[in-house]
Amino acid sequence: MKKIITVTAAILALSSPIYTYAMDHSGHEIGHKTTAAHEEVINGVKATFNIQTMVDAMKAMGMDMPKGVKDTHHISVNLKDAKTGKALTEGDVSIKVQNPDKSFQNRDLKGMHGHFGADFEFNKSGNYGIMCKFLLKDGQTRQTKFWYAVK
Repeated sequence: MKKIITVTAAILALSSPIYTYAMDHSGHEIGHKTTAAHEEVINGVKATFNIQTMVDAMKAMGMDMPKGVKDTHHISVNLKDAKTGKALTEGDVSIKVQNPDKSFQNRDLKGMHGHFGADFEFNKSGNYGIMCKFLLKDGQTRQTKFWYAVK
């Protein structure tokens, strides 16, 4: 089962950049049911957060969701230099999610072809608090937070 989850995560990680680069980041429901959930410039770095259900990602690849996978959503973070637009792909990125029941999920995001990403479990309706902290090559730690609603 762990092997299936690992393979699924790898497939999602490798396919996510295709959708990320091809979509409009205006904050509306967009291609392949990926949502630009939040965008912000933090001390010279433009951070764009995209959230996609894992079911939709699997369907887009022509696959069914493997049984036993608890994670329901993939969060990807694109970091760019706000002045030059150059992708910032090296550093440490972590996300802490506050669930609607006030419990938490913590993940270190992995670098994946121009963005950072990880999978989370958003299985209840309500507001999820997304708190992101990242340390890039310039040695400066940046933070941001926003709410994401699941219906």
